[in-house]
Amino acid sequence: MSKEQQITLGKVGAVYGIKGWLRIHSFTDDPDAILDYFPWSLKLGNNTQTVEITDWRKHNKGLIVKVAGIDDRDIAQKLVSSEILVNESALPELPEGDFYWRDLIGMKVVTNKGYDLGVVSDLLETGANDVLVVKANLNDGFGKKERLIPYTLGQAVESVSAENKQICVDWDPGF
Repeated sequence: MSKEQQITLGKVGAVYGIKGWLRIHSFTDDPDAILDYFPWSLKLGNNTQTVEITDWRKHNKGLIVKVAGIDDRDIAQKLVSSEILVNESALPELPEGDFYWRDLIGMKVVTNKGYDLGVVSDLLETGANDVLVVKANLNDGFGKKERLIPYTLGQAVESVSAENKQICVDWDPGF
């Protein structure tokens, strides 16, 4: 059986107090949403352990959590800088046509006229809409190194094929 893919949702920050509480840096859109996904695995170097969170609270715009069995600052200190991982299956299924950013990164971007613009290297959140950062091919005919394309379905983005790992866009390669 293949090992299920794990997704990084955050990182363990500093120890808080003397009873082993830990600060959490959440990478989820809404920082509290990290508490919707369990169980957590904490990964530090080559060592990964599954932990149970017994309590949590908001603290100074962040979160602090209590890990089962850790009641001492020195023991908690050993978990600092761990990545917080959850099984991919813990994430909600998205509606048809919606994608997690991590699914779009690495996809090939092609215009509706067949021009290969390159590969999605990142996404930016602008407020109005997300923006695809497309790293151009080395021999790009328009001399581009990177293109920023609004992720607007039905406008700039015509279709996204998860199977083919390809995004089709209505975009002028000169931009």
